[in-house]
Amino acid sequence: MTRNTALVPGTLAAILATTTVAAVMFVAAPTGASKSSSVFAQDKGNFRILANGQQVGKEEFEINPSGGDWVAKGSSEIQTADGVTHVSGTLQLRADGTPVNYEWSTEGAKKASATIGFSGPTATIELRMEGRRPFTQQFTFNSPQIAVLDNNLYYQYAILARLYDSDKKGVQTFPVLVPQEMTPGSVAVESLGEQPSGGGKKLEELTVKTEDLEVDLFLDGGRLIRIVAPSNNAEIVRQ
Repeated sequence: MTRNTALVPGTLAAILATTTVAAVMFVAAPTGASKSSSVFAQDKGNFRILANGQQVGKEEFEINPSGGDWVAKGSSEIQTADGVTHVSGTLQLRADGTPVNYEWSTEGAKKASATIGFSGPTATIELRMEGRRPFTQQFTFNSPQIAVLDNNLYYQYAILARLYDSDKKGVQTFPVLVPQEMTPGSVAVESLGEQPSGGGKKLEELTVKTEDLEVDLFLDGGRLIRIVAPSNNAEIVRQ
């Protein structure tokens, strides 16, 4: 299998790993999701999406408890060469981080939407695109704790950061699904500890790596404050 990563022009794309259209198995390392209490915390905010120092988009998001589960949802507006693209996504998760359901939609140069149901380690995607018949694809991982990292929805990195077990530290590997690309893969996350962030303040830094891309997450008490892709001069900043 060949894996690659890419940046959407003007924005930081979700982590991708190309593969043939088939069932694929990935191994996940033990994570903080095994804790008895929820790995999540209620949150709400806005991100500015920057490329080469210029704002090219924005995102609103919120993460809330819902019964015994959690619901994380966000919507972004991205300026592209083809005009403005709107993307939204709603992710339902168990308290331990296991996804239950995910829905996304996009409007701009193209209009599409999808619903993904997770049953154990299996993700079943029903894709709907304007002018085409619905399409169904299924992927099977060997762990039900699948990280969802969709294109241009950066609040999902806040979910990934919560899945990282800060007590165990070290490199932790997660199976990943990129829904808009219908692409499975894997990602390695590692804490670099607290780093200076100006004004005498320190933020915890997590590195998120594939074979081709490294993204840095900066957190304040578990809250995602900033995402940086140094090699691509892209940055997501919390307002």
